Amino acid sequence: MGITVIAFDFGTKSIGCAVGQSITGTAQSLPAFKAQDGIPNWEAIEKCIQDWQPERLVVGLPLNMDGTEQPLTLRAKKFANRLHGRFNLPVELQDERLTTTEARSEIFGRGGYRALNKSKVDGISACLILESWFEQYCE
Repeated sequence: MGITVIAFDFGTKSIGCAVGQSITGTAQSLPAFKAQDGIPNWEAIEKCIQDWQPERLVVGLPLNMDGTEQPLTLRAKKFANRLHGRFNLPVELQDERLTTTEARSEIFGRGGYRALNKSKVDGISACLILESWFEQYCE
């Protein structure tokens, strides 16, 4: 039996989102959530969780390339704690050091500079976070 998982790519202005199935190990991006200084529209996130009924949530953990924390790391952890507190679902953190760069090169490969719109980058970043989590935990 597979599980449905939703992943978030936390940012202060926009939070990318993707949903995936552990059976296939693949993710599809969902519309990003706008955020005001890191605070999302919780009702929109709640609706997304009600629509998809995930068994687990994954939040990308932004780290410096050497693995040390950066100011955004703590905020992403807080966001993960709030998700857990609000929706009572298991929340896991996933190292996302390379996902934004990968997302940009993937979009660029598909459509050049015009395709590099921020919400697309966030959505693909969330997909990559989720797919890397599946690779790590679901094999």
